[in-house]
Amino acid sequence: MGTPEMTKADTKVATSGTHLPQIHEPRNPGMALDLDVIRGVQANTSAIERRCATLPGRRSVKKDHQAAWLLKAITMIDLTTLAGDDTPGRVKRLCAKAAHPVRADILDALGMGALTTGAVCVYHEMVETAVAALDGTGIPVAAVSTGFPAGLSPYHLRVKEIEESVKAGAKEIDIVISRRHVLTGNWQALYDEMREFRATCGEAHVKAILATGELGTLRNVARASQVCMMAGADFIKTSTGKESVNATLPVSLVMIRAIRDYHARTGYRVGYKPAGGISKAKDALVYLSLIKEELGNHWLSPHLFRFGASSLLGDIERQLEHHVTGHYSAGYRHAIG
Repeated sequence: MGTPEMTKADTKVATSGTHLPQIHEPRNPGMALDLDVIRGVQANTSAIERRCATLPGRRSVKKDHQAAWLLKAITMIDLTTLAGDDTPGRVKRLCAKAAHPVRADILDALGMGALTTGAVCVYHEMVETAVAALDGTGIPVAAVSTGFPAGLSPYHLRVKEIEESVKAGAKEIDIVISRRHVLTGNWQALYDEMREFRATCGEAHVKAILATGELGTLRNVARASQVCMMAGADFIKTSTGKESVNATLPVSLVMIRAIRDYHARTGYRVGYKPAGGISKAKDALVYLSLIKEELGNHWLSPHLFRFGASSLLGDIERQLEHHVTGHYSAGYRHAIG
């Protein structure tokens, strides 16, 4: 797989001594809902599963190349806490980790300057705390919204929640779609909902969470992906992390190819965010290789790819320490907070 090539956006970030996510793509404005395109979308499940089953064994990186890919992965993590017992103290510690995700001695040994995670993702209640804690770092705050995780609160409250999170300083909004629209094939309702959510976000970028584990089929995943992009989603995201099945390689392949198809049709690049269950460095490498093969190097940047994760960073830091010292370390040496 080799060392990841740096895009122009990456180069601009690197020369400033940091790896902050900066948007250099024109935003996806969306388009009119094309039901002929949606109804024509199919998914060959057996072929998709065969393709994904071969990926971990065919793509492997070692030594310096692996360290480079893992450092790249860190810049694409939405460091997340979405627990009922979140406190301001926990969120502040998470923000401190986002600003300094790897111990300085490890970075020095790797010859690296400063880097940060892609964003910090929290509930609305913690947005102001996170914004204050990240002041001056350039790291955006992402807020989960629209009745997360089920998306079943009254519609006007879901819209209002977006407004309040943007007002509180969130630069990215992770919304959840109404799964029933997908399961009943009501694509117009899904489009209208997503379109209003996008408009309510204003300048804040919107990630559409499909909750793929609850959509029934890969074809539904593909169709929902297209509808959300037509409605103006900046990112499409697999899961809330609260479903019984979250990010998987087959679902990712379907969504990535939907992104590729949308780009070919419109010229606009939409981002991708797998979330839920990605906790090991080796898994992150597989997802990055899938992005590279299916979408190309342009998507290997935080403005077009993010991991939704809480524990992934700790394992990546352990692997980097092993690369530097030759010894594995205990998880507590790289605690999040």
